Amino acid sequence: PAEPTMVLRLKFLNDTERLARVRPGDTVGALKRAYFPGQEQQVRLIYQGQLLRDDSQSLAALHLAHNSVLHCHISQQGPAPAPAGPHASTDPVHAALNVGSLMLPLFVLLLAVLWYFQLQYRHVFTATATTFLAGLTLLFSFMAFTMYRR
Repeated sequence: PAEPTMVLRLKFLNDTERLARVRPGDTVGALKRAYFPGQEQQVRLIYQGQLLRDDSQSLAALHLAHNSVLHCHISQQGPAPAPAGPHASTDPVHAALNVGSLMLPLFVLLLAVLWYFQLQYRHVFTATATTFLAGLTLLFSFMAFTMYRR
């Protein structure tokens, strides 16, 4: 007897969905090859918060039901080569340190220090410098508010 098929919902980061018709005996790797040809190494599938790392694992072993949702993440480049050397970091938090994420707190700190100096050493700041500092603070506040408002 033929193995019954089931439909899985492949959900992407931009909230689009794609339906995948599979058999419970199919493997994670076969699913990737069938629906992401040529991108198998860039595709990450996540089911119930767990990254599906083993491409040889069958879908039945994952207890996937009809209409289950698999979240899909497609990276733009292939898997990064592992760093070599005795001090190579295996911790993904330290490996993915994003300097851009430090800019917001750094800029807030810089503005706070400038305002402190403006209040403590008022005689050093001209009216133009104080106006510029107030304008910069307003501009930064407006940009931060519009960027992080959800």
